Amino acid sequence: MQALRTSTRRVASQFRSAYGGVRFSSTNEGYQYIISSTPKPGVALIQLNRPKALNALCTPLIQELNSALRSHQANPSISAIVLTGSERAFAAGADIKEMKDLTFSAAYRDDFIESWSDLVSFLKKPLITAVNGYALGGGCELAMMGDIMYCSQSAVFGQPEIKLGTIPGAGGSQRLTKAIGKSRAMEAILTGNNISAKQAGEWGLVAKVFETPQECVDGAIATAEKIASYSQVAVKAAKEVVNKSQDLGIREGVEFERRVFHGLFGSQDQKIGMGAFAEKKKAEWKNE
Repeated sequence: MQALRTSTRRVASQFRSAYGGVRFSSTNEGYQYIISSTPKPGVALIQLNRPKALNALCTPLIQELNSALRSHQANPSISAIVLTGSERAFAAGADIKEMKDLTFSAAYRDDFIESWSDLVSFLKKPLITAVNGYALGGGCELAMMGDIMYCSQSAVFGQPEIKLGTIPGAGGSQRLTKAIGKSRAMEAILTGNNISAKQAGEWGLVAKVFETPQECVDGAIATAEKIASYSQVAVKAAKEVVNKSQDLGIREGVEFERRVFHGLFGSQDQKIGMGAFAEKKKAEWKNE
């Protein structure tokens, strides 16, 4: 027990040294490759934690990340999640040592890296990715899995897999194209050229560019805290309809949105929210 407390304090110290302005309570639960905490009520913060490898993504790290996200998804006290790395790297890519000797049959048979996309399918709560430093290859793909992405001026994005004789494998070709358009995505993927923070902001890859890494993480936590202050029912519905826009045409998307909108009139929070507005009071959500 003493060893566990010592380990938890060490993890907390590592996080404070990376982002000194963040106050949090540690909920790390014995993770080796991530740090999990709750910096604000309703907000979970996950930091990738492989500093010697610039947070290179490996299967054990992804397993821990999915485990933490599933835990936060099931926790009714958590309403929004922030995912970040270190000041030097969000994640500099996939762990090449893990995959360099893979054969086609092994990769195909075992659905290699399929679990990297699990969070997109099961996570219903908003995920904000806060990117500082390198977000390359798998790191860029992971960052793009967030619902909202922020970065600091130190951020560098890219899909350099072409330089290794391969292509993006965790959604990079699809999400990057949807975010910045075919021509820019094609150029980035075929050349392996990096995308600067300035370009990411101008092209719409990120929602906001901050001056410093600390401001980036603080900004992501502040946004998550604001989202957490609203009805969880409405927030889940809002995320669902926006994501549906990526799969449907405008007519089908509007019809889907309208059906979800109508459905919310069956929630208590809709009555609470509109009633509070009419009475000029603060809404006290029941998340029902």
